[in-house]
Amino acid sequence: MNITLPGNWSVLSLKQKLYSLKKLISLSLLILLSSTAAFAQITVKGIIYDTDKTPLAGATIQITGTNTRTQSDAEGKYQITAPNGTSRLTVSFVGYESQTVSINNQILLNITLSSLNNLEAVVVIGYASVRKNDLTGAATTVSAKDFNKGPLNAPDQLIQGKVAGVQMINNSGQPGGASTVRIRGNSAITGTGQPLYVVDGVALDGRSARPSTSAGIGTAPDGNPLNFINPADIESMEILKDASATAIYGSRAAYGVVLITTKRGKSGETKIDVSASAGVSNIARRVDVLTGDEYRAALQKYSLTTGNFGSSVDALDAITRTAYNQNYSIGISGGTNGNTFRVSLGYQDQQGIIKTTDFKKYSAGFNGNFKFLESKKLGVDINMISNQYLESVAPITTDAGFTGSLISQALSWNPTQSFYNPDGSLFIDYGSTTINPLAALAANNDKSKVSTILGSVSPYYKITPWLEYRMLASVNYSTGIRRASTRSTLNLQGIQPSGTFLGGYASYSNNELITQQFTNTLNFNKEIASKLNLNAILGYEYSNFINKGATNTATGFGDIAADYTDAFQTTAPANRTFSTFNNPTTELQSYFARAIFNYDNRYILTATFRADGSTKFGKSNRYGYFPSFAAAWDIRKESFMSDIQWLDQLKLRLGYGKTGNQDFPSGSAQLRYDFGNANGSPILTPINNENADLKWQSDKQANVGIDFGLFKNRLTGSIDYFNKKTNDLLFPQIAFSPAVGGNVPTWVNLPGQIINKGLELTLNGTIIDKDNFTWSLGGNATFINNKVQNINGIIKTGSLNGQGLSGVTTEVIQNGLPLFAMVTRQYNGLDASGFSQYTDDGFTAYYVGNPNPKVILGLSTNLRYKKFSFTANFNGSFGQDIYNNTANSVLAISNLGAQRNISAALVNSPIQESLANPIAASSRYIEKGNYLKLANATLNYNIGNIGKSIKSLNVYVNGQNLFVITKYTGFDPEVNVNKGVSGVPSAGIDYTAYPTARTFNFGVNFSL
Repeated sequence: MNITLPGNWSVLSLKQKLYSLKKLISLSLLILLSSTAAFAQITVKGIIYDTDKTPLAGATIQITGTNTRTQSDAEGKYQITAPNGTSRLTVSFVGYESQTVSINNQILLNITLSSLNNLEAVVVIGYASVRKNDLTGAATTVSAKDFNKGPLNAPDQLIQGKVAGVQMINNSGQPGGASTVRIRGNSAITGTGQPLYVVDGVALDGRSARPSTSAGIGTAPDGNPLNFINPADIESMEILKDASATAIYGSRAAYGVVLITTKRGKSGETKIDVSASAGVSNIARRVDVLTGDEYRAALQKYSLTTGNFGSSVDALDAITRTAYNQNYSIGISGGTNGNTFRVSLGYQDQQGIIKTTDFKKYSAGFNGNFKFLESKKLGVDINMISNQYLESVAPITTDAGFTGSLISQALSWNPTQSFYNPDGSLFIDYGSTTINPLAALAANNDKSKVSTILGSVSPYYKITPWLEYRMLASVNYSTGIRRASTRSTLNLQGIQPSGTFLGGYASYSNNELITQQFTNTLNFNKEIASKLNLNAILGYEYSNFINKGATNTATGFGDIAADYTDAFQTTAPANRTFSTFNNPTTELQSYFARAIFNYDNRYILTATFRADGSTKFGKSNRYGYFPSFAAAWDIRKESFMSDIQWLDQLKLRLGYGKTGNQDFPSGSAQLRYDFGNANGSPILTPINNENADLKWQSDKQANVGIDFGLFKNRLTGSIDYFNKKTNDLLFPQIAFSPAVGGNVPTWVNLPGQIINKGLELTLNGTIIDKDNFTWSLGGNATFINNKVQNINGIIKTGSLNGQGLSGVTTEVIQNGLPLFAMVTRQYNGLDASGFSQYTDDGFTAYYVGNPNPKVILGLSTNLRYKKFSFTANFNGSFGQDIYNNTANSVLAISNLGAQRNISAALVNSPIQESLANPIAASSRYIEKGNYLKLANATLNYNIGNIGKSIKSLNVYVNGQNLFVITKYTGFDPEVNVNKGVSGVPSAGIDYTAYPTARTFNFGVNFSL
């Protein structure tokens, strides 16, 4: 260090010289100490939190500008050594905003990260991303930390009860079974009415390659087309609800859009994430039928001398079991210099609670994000999902007749009759229509295998900092094989031997689904004037859809020592059928654009337009046009609101737009024929007539919403009012014979509308916010009204099955009523003789039930105390009715005289019902479907790091379907068996569905 003395040093007095020298020495020491402090290493400790004060395990803490980094442990704690006290820390975590903070010589530094759900978050809304603050439509993001937990098969189960306006129903308890998802009500009079799912930019077909053929006893329930996606690989799901948010998807967005974003790698050291769980399941609720002793008492009450075989058995207990499940997933991720990757593997093995049933899934995934050139302007995103799942399916169908499928056979089994003969063999009463459910299980062999590969490559080039071109090419290939057979040992008509017929039935089917998508977009995002920003996208897209397959069936195998599906050649040629199909390829060509104008982060205007051309429609109406407009006003940022300290957010949203629907069969506007054979010669049979004027079904929707945040955002929420009108309803109309074109359908646009309007409320609050204890509570409620108007005539659907109900329907689409209104006889109790009484003696059908809920509810709570955390999720719906087809036909009082079981409620009636009371459809079997269910609960304990290898070790116990509050007498009020007629769907009918399971799991997850 060089010290320069004052220029007049020589003339100063001794005292002055000593004083000046003292000042120089003090200043030098201060400089020296400051330099030492600035350049000495410092060790910083602390905890990384989210805004709920929940510790974030696995957050990356890096010394800014260096390669020195560490990760937070299971308790969110970190420790890092910085070069000096003036260094800065950059903290990042997936799903949260990165944050850079100055150390400022602090050795204890706690850091809070804001979730990307805040106003500056980037939200995917279709073909591009925008800041959440720029949203004008009704859209909700559910991130991985908020998903439902447990051994779930498909992504739609992750968001049940999580989003206002969305109702998700598991159609039955079958592992891998179909679900029903409704966004803002039901408006589909044909097709599925399900939302469009988009995975990493690739729109899904919405169908499953799993063949629907069964083992000859009826129509098998559907599988879930989303089973090919591993829920553990999903980062977030964005639900787009109103026309402003969905119009960018045009003709496929009438029922809403769900955007699924899978997990990505991030820069840093290679990381391995491991999760594993195992658990047990049992039947959650039972249908109340008579026990052996109760059955004997009922026989005595009715003075019946036959039907008591001396035993006491429980048939439902005999066909069910304690089922086991196990789930494993591994994710390997990392990257450097902006090039990242993630590889995942998954395995799921879930036994069904019905014996012989199970669901196994093998999945693998890869995604990579790579940048090229020194400027990093050129990049490519690569995604691949591969999956294969295997099912063993029970002999349960949606339309079995009076002999029933497995559930009806078990419920109606005489509880005094043993399942076994004295020699231990299964009791089979040949010549009887009563089927031993254990014999049905033993005779059935129904297995399916579905393999799927979804791959996409998306190169992009950043032309300028504000202009980017991107191309996406994808292929979704799925193939399904199903082998199903019923052995000749079963005493079922058409299956059991008779005369020269050896008995037995088998089918072998395969389906193939192929979807190709090519998308080109140009993205613009720039401030075009002072305080005015424009975020715009212009795009072109081409897609095609291929569906083809084949089915073989054969009968008359006899008791051969082989699987029937391996030995079709043993049957007589006359007993075999073989058919193939190749639906017309559907092509969809689209042009779309969207512009978002943001002035001063206060006033936002969004305009969207899409033009879709589809080969499904008539020559005169190939193209449909789908515009939308929306505006938002961030009132909180106005100067007159600046003094209101307790209000953090207040945003008003308005929107109106039009979307479309093309969810109906390919080639429906064309004159189509099916190939056949008659007397050895090929023939053509018409399938549907041509309609050159067939046009798009459209939905026009208005939305008014408000978002708010109070008390430093400890209380946040939103309120939305929507009014959705569905027009030009697509319908396969059959003319009365002998009409021109024959008695085959002609697809038309019906006059009339389906109206869904309602109010959505969402509220989330942090009740307690302490370092060691937090408690948050969230909920959503939807109030909705559904009505059909201006439709001519009556469309019948909702078929009933079982003894005495052949050809009976119980639901209608009719002007002035809700969609799928239940119209049937009005039941007025029993007369003195024990016979049913009906209004107008049953000759007039009345509107007596509504399967559409009036209120949909979701509740969740989260508590954290130190290392423990607890989460519970409830869902429910109110105001809907369920038609109990099982009680109507399977458990009727007449069973008692036929030596079959009955509903326990029938013997306790104040008036003794007559055994001769005919089985008939009526309001007697319409029950209130109100319920509140604790669908999911999880208790976690964060252990932390173990040694140098295992990081963020967490163990948990999870329960599903823990209890339900309801007065419904079936297995589960959350049910929707497909009882459609001629392509027209149904709602709210329960018929011998696979029972729901209650499941408990123990799991662990950690990182390496």
